[in-house]
Amino acid sequence: MQKGNISVQTENIFPIIKKFLYSDQEIFLRELVSNAVDATSKLQTLNRKGEVKGKIGETTIDIMIDAEAKTLTIRDRGIGMTKEEVEKYLNQVALSSAQDFVDKYKDDASIIGHFGLGFYSAFMVADKVEVVTQSWQKGAKSVRWICEGDPSYEIGEGDRDFRGTDIILHISEDSEQYLEEGEIEGLLNKYARFLPVPIRFGTKTETTYEDSDVAVIEGEEKPEPVKVETEVDNIINNTDPLWKKNPADLTDEDYKNFYRELYPMGQPPMFWIHLNIDFPFNLTGILYFPKVSGGLELQRNKIQLYSNQVYVTDDVKEIVPEFLTLLHGVIDSPDIPLNVSRSYLQADTNVKKITGYITKKVAEKLNSLYKDDREDYESKWADLGVFVKYGMISEEKFYDRGVKFVLLENNEGKKFTLEEYKERIKENQTDKHDKLVAIYTADENKQHTLVAGAIERGYDVLKLEHAIDAPFIQSLEQKEGMTFVRVDSATPDQLVQKDEEKENLLSEDDQATVKTLFTDIVGQAGSVELKPLDTTDAPVQIVRPEFMRRMKEMQMLQGMDTSMFPDMYNVVINANNPVVKEQILGKEDEGERTENATHLYQLALLSQQLLTGADLKAFVDRSVKMMG
Repeated sequence: MQKGNISVQTENIFPIIKKFLYSDQEIFLRELVSNAVDATSKLQTLNRKGEVKGKIGETTIDIMIDAEAKTLTIRDRGIGMTKEEVEKYLNQVALSSAQDFVDKYKDDASIIGHFGLGFYSAFMVADKVEVVTQSWQKGAKSVRWICEGDPSYEIGEGDRDFRGTDIILHISEDSEQYLEEGEIEGLLNKYARFLPVPIRFGTKTETTYEDSDVAVIEGEEKPEPVKVETEVDNIINNTDPLWKKNPADLTDEDYKNFYRELYPMGQPPMFWIHLNIDFPFNLTGILYFPKVSGGLELQRNKIQLYSNQVYVTDDVKEIVPEFLTLLHGVIDSPDIPLNVSRSYLQADTNVKKITGYITKKVAEKLNSLYKDDREDYESKWADLGVFVKYGMISEEKFYDRGVKFVLLENNEGKKFTLEEYKERIKENQTDKHDKLVAIYTADENKQHTLVAGAIERGYDVLKLEHAIDAPFIQSLEQKEGMTFVRVDSATPDQLVQKDEEKENLLSEDDQATVKTLFTDIVGQAGSVELKPLDTTDAPVQIVRPEFMRRMKEMQMLQGMDTSMFPDMYNVVINANNPVVKEQILGKEDEGERTENATHLYQLALLSQQLLTGADLKAFVDRSVKMMG
């Protein structure tokens, strides 16, 4: 076997960089501004170490557009480079000066980049890149480096007379949108809004109002305030964002103001969690609980991920458990493993640790809110319930914690913990198999009659009306050993199955007559069952078997075809209701008997909103006729 080295043709590297280095072309600005921040951070580190003497002066980074010359310039007042450093770092792709610096000053420096490729992102949008730099070192000369997107370059003396670096991009024809102020300001607001060094993008006009200095004669109206317009620096970023501060120093108003800064159009949050951990990984951030009401999908991608205050992504599903992607806010960690373009997270044990930590902190916060002020916690339950139930379904560890503060609400609006509710229904709603049976409505308004029937029997009825409740119920059944039945899944006497049997007041012949009559009327729509219920129970009732209905709901929730689960229901005839005996069996005329049975059946359908179209019109017409 022979051995050798793979040959890399350098002239091919630039087309690869231009097309494939980054997932989004616009990321070039993030990379170059981040490099400028790194250069400034290095200078500040050297100043703290005493290697750069005295005051370092202004460190603002400038972003400048020259539309006529078709250039975009990123100017920093950072550490700068000598000629030797330019040759070392710019002429060797993927040799990171940031990594060199971190290795040397690892206990003092906070540097963003580690890959050494960020600078070359400039060639994604520029035909030519100029670098003019002046090192902080005494006696160092200004250096100019020019490259036109191929392996050749020019290097010589520059004309810069102050410390720092200008990166001048000669924007290519197909990227001229980056010469528009609106485009660049939008990208700076996205990627640089919380960088730790001031970023200036030209100036802006600030309007203030001052009281007029004209003397006011008694009795005359005071003149209107004078409008004053002042041209000020347009500083893009907040260099000291709230998540970097000590929670003990912050007020509720500070958190609310920061939320408005992040989401100017959003409703105020319910509450928030300030994350701050330095072992076994570094993580800071603020997570806000928004008001979600009924929406689930519309809320996602509202958590922003930063690495040392540099925006990375708002797709955080690898670090934040799925149910917490409904939260809003910021997470910042230099320990999150990113790929070369910082666009994607890479598999790493730290990611799992961070996920576990965030889940634990959220559970602790919810538990403390519940314990400290239950009344306030209950008032927020309409929004909080979505988070808690979603978390209990999707995260085993969160279920174990959430079971202490999840609430169940009944139709009277009273709220109970799981243990409280089990105790509440234990006496009345334990079935013949010694299992607790929780009865619920999925739509109290539509199922009002059925809810009332259950309450008349002394049962308590829960309101479980959100899309999340179907899988939540199944989760509770598996883990808590309870049974959940919807009010329309059985007749009221069978919601909690007991060993009680009622006497049937009809003879066997009468029972057969009634069943045959209703079977002909109902046809293929459902099955017919004759049962001896209380004389006060409705003469005809519609029930939907729990198992089949749940199967269909789960299919729908997963976006699957539900045609294999038709809307089947059971029609239960109350053999003991006197109306059955008088208005059906008591009628000699076959047509009148059929008409009355049809009317009773359609009344049952109507109570469940199942009567529509021509059948509904026929029912109305028949009802009017009966009144005549």
